[in-house]
This record gives sequence, structure tokens and C-alpha cells, in this order.
Amino acid sequence: MPLEYLGAPPLASDRQVRPFSPAVRAGDFIYVSGQVPVNKEGEIVAGGIEAQTRQVMENIKTVLALAGATLDDVCKSTCWLQDARDFGAFNRIYMSYFGENKPARSTTEARLMVDARVEIDVVAYKPKA
Repeated sequence: MPLEYLGAPPLASDRQVRPFSPAVRAGDFIYVSGQVPVNKEGEIVAGGIEAQTRQVMENIKTVLALAGATLDDVCKSTCWLQDARDFGAFNRIYMSYFGENKPARSTTEARLMVDARVEIDVVAYKPKA
């Protein structure tokens, strides 16, 4: 089964196309590229870790929808925080997006490539209809 590339490569605030797909479907799995807290104009949202985590989660929901998937289909997430001291506030917002069945997760502190406090990528399992 061939790979299915979902969505157009994103534009950043400098109007340059980024060299990756928002998501790739490989069989029944959907791999969502790392999402940062950017709005539709490609600009980092104002606010602290709470506002930025909400934006990232909304961006993930939007990308998953390209494959007909939702957060309920996420089986693994990888999270990067600019500052480990944000972990508690980040975790409260992150947890509010998942129901009873939480995905497996890795979280680490890392210097991010953009001026953001958080980046998250996910893998979802959604058999193609």
C-alpha cells in the first residue's frame, strides 16, 4: 500500500513553505508532524504554556481530521517542552484533550527550532474505511 501524504506543507510567518507534510498515512497508521503553537497565519500565538499547548492540540486535531481521525485514535505522542518547569501547566491542558484512554507518551525538555514553548507530534491508528 503506498504512502498517502496529507495536507499541504505549511507556510511560516516568513511565507516560506516548510519542507514536510502535515501528516502521512502508512496503512492504518497516521503520522502527524510535530505541531507548534502557530495560528492560521503561521505566527506563534501569544501567551504562556497553557495558550500554546491549547493551540498545538487544536492544530493536531485539524491535521488528524485530514485522515478522518480524531484524538481518540492517537496511540502515541511525543512532546517537547522548552522549559521543564512548564510541565505541570502543560500536563493539565494536555490531559484535558484526552478521554479515559490516554495514549502512550514521551515528554522531554529541549531547545525548540522556533520561538515556542511546546511541540507535539502524534501517531494515530485509524483503519482506512
